[in-house]
Amino acid sequence: MGVHRTPDTKPRHRALLLPGSVLPKHLAYGALISALGTGVDAVAKDLELYAAEVPPADYSLDTEVAGVIRDADGHGWERFHLVGYSGGGASALAVAARHPERLLSLALLEPAWAGNWNLSAKEEEVWKKYDDLMELPPDQFMPAFMRLGLGPGVAPAPRPEGPPPPWMAKRPAGIRAFIRTFKTYPLDRGVLRGYQRPVYFALGGLSNADEYGEIAKRLADVFPDSRWRSLSSDITSIRRTGSSRTASPSRCSGRGRERKRPLQSDRVPPGGEKNPGWMLSGSRTPAPIRRPGRR
Repeated sequence: MGVHRTPDTKPRHRALLLPGSVLPKHLAYGALISALGTGVDAVAKDLELYAAEVPPADYSLDTEVAGVIRDADGHGWERFHLVGYSGGGASALAVAARHPERLLSLALLEPAWAGNWNLSAKEEEVWKKYDDLMELPPDQFMPAFMRLGLGPGVAPAPRPEGPPPPWMAKRPAGIRAFIRTFKTYPLDRGVLRGYQRPVYFALGGLSNADEYGEIAKRLADVFPDSRWRSLSSDITSIRRTGSSRTASPSRCSGRGRERKRPLQSDRVPPGGEKNPGWMLSGSRTPAPIRRPGRR
């Protein structure tokens, strides 16, 4: 089971939150779960990737799918909202493709991967860099991985003082396992196209646009009735370092005032200016999820 706050009253919403490939659940979502109101039964779940000392030899995103369904069943949830950041976002996409009937909504915070169809030239270049990353020794691997997720000229967040926490020792092997399954996993685009529930996508303004921005373009074609938001902050550094800025419910739970007019951006997906689901904002407040059919 994950980090869990039981509401005082019967909850209106049930949400399962998956962290990325670096931070464990309590650092990624603990403060946020504490800040949510009593109408949300929120559970953070660690990735199956780190359930043992090393990833299983046959690890794939289906391992994460099975873990999510098992966790939801353990809470008695037939249907639930699913949130995923980075590797957790890729896992959430796999859940949506395997079990779309179980999800009430899907929230993707810079998913690390979104299938291998129609990769752009920019994405191909990023994947060449990930291939190079796989060859690095452990002491160089994590710093290079952190830099790869950021935009040009953006400095990584400073490393915390003191020795690394014990859980960090599992991360290089886990991230390598993620990269390997990303190359071969058969994410079903057809099933995702038929997904009829709300979808929300958040993109950090300082993150690597050649990776996350290009993924956003491809997913905009898959989920035409989704809600998209570009944040002025950098999700990657916040989520990978555990900054307290993630604790604000107005930033992470979809509360707050929505802008009436989209701002200009060089990362609007093709046709996005005609898609009522596309909304960009320099605000740090994510927009509410738009229900399918609303215009």
